[in-house]
Amino acid sequence: MHMVIYALVEASTENEALAAGKTVFNRLVGAEPHSCAVFDYFVTFDEEDTSVAGKARWGELPTAAPVDSDDGRDLLDRGWEATKEEFERNLERVKKAIDEFSDEEIMRDEDLARHAFHQVGAYDDPTIFLYTEHGTGIRHRGQLDRLLEESEELWIVPADVHF
Repeated sequence: MHMVIYALVEASTENEALAAGKTVFNRLVGAEPHSCAVFDYFVTFDEEDTSVAGKARWGELPTAAPVDSDDGRDLLDRGWEATKEEFERNLERVKKAIDEFSDEEIMRDEDLARHAFHQVGAYDDPTIFLYTEHGTGIRHRGQLDRLLEESEELWIVPADVHF
């Protein structure tokens, strides 16, 4: 399956932002030493030679955009909304499991209950759409707001990832 994720990185130019974003994505696909693979591979939106990923799959997205530009705000909103929706969907499954299943059924992973618990608690996996320049998943609004406040020149870099 494919999804678009976003890296929030400090940079002064688009090229610098793209390079920093690729470092984050390399970490998330396990290409960096001491990193574990969350996704199989990524394609950034500067790549023209693919017919199945990136622009070919998702249309024209900016290669990188300052977070305080219109494009940047749009990408940030997409990433945050996707994170929130995925969290709420999984939290709903957790609440349902707690209401409907015995402890033993949950332990047996009835209706993938434990999987939903895991996803609600995840730090990096296909339920997280926004990442810091250290490859850390942004899990709640306070974390995102702090990053936005503390950063001088924050850029957002989208990538099409496969998992």
